Amino acid sequence: MDIRWQRLLVLWLLGPLLWLQARHVRRVTPRMPEPPGHRTGTAGSGSLVRLLVAGDSGAAGVGAPTQDQALCGHLVRRLSRHHTVQWSVLAVNGLDSPGLLSLLQDAPCARFDVVVLSMGANDATRLCPPLQWAGWQSRLAELIDLRFAPSLLVHSAVPPMHACLALPQPLRWFMGHWARQMNHSLAGLVIEQVGRTMHWHPETTTTAGMAADGIHPSSEGYAAWADGLSRCILAAQAPDATPMA
Repeated sequence: MDIRWQRLLVLWLLGPLLWLQARHVRRVTPRMPEPPGHRTGTAGSGSLVRLLVAGDSGAAGVGAPTQDQALCGHLVRRLSRHHTVQWSVLAVNGLDSPGLLSLLQDAPCARFDVVVLSMGANDATRLCPPLQWAGWQSRLAELIDLRFAPSLLVHSAVPPMHACLALPQPLRWFMGHWARQMNHSLAGLVIEQVGRTMHWHPETTTTAGMAADGIHPSSEGYAAWADGLSRCILAAQAPDATPMA
């Protein structure tokens, strides 16, 4: 059976239960704020890397106590061991892909060497079809190239929603499956794109990597995420890789 028809069949069979569970989760899960702290800065020494982290609650650092302990903070610390990093965060809790497209369209044009996108969880909860979602990521990539001209665009995969402890079963299983299909659709588009790559999340399945809401990463979770991202970015700067401007 085609994967699209499998999704439709599951929705038909489990739809009412999934809807009730999702409604319950929205009602009882506390809405965590975006953490305080600077969203631009410079750190480190050496050759310059201009970094933009953009997207949804993950890019905004929801679940961390401060921006310094959020995704960008951890990522800057790792990259600044090798480079002078000029960094910016452009993110809003709750954004989906169309919302991020609007946010980036309204942002001033600037030059960045590396752009990291955290996007997809809110598209998943709105049941954006995987192929349609991959198309939105292509539209975002085109806009980013036009306005920011990065040497490297890193799509951070939709997070492992099957590990979100706040989601009851079978909703957790269903959302994890939907997120995986979104990621596979995007991976198929990105694999042959020069200057674009995809970073898969660490499999966060323990409370040590999750915030109190059971949905967002904790500081430890952001640290693990940033570690993988930094390796991805530094690998792109290896001698046999295309050098950054």
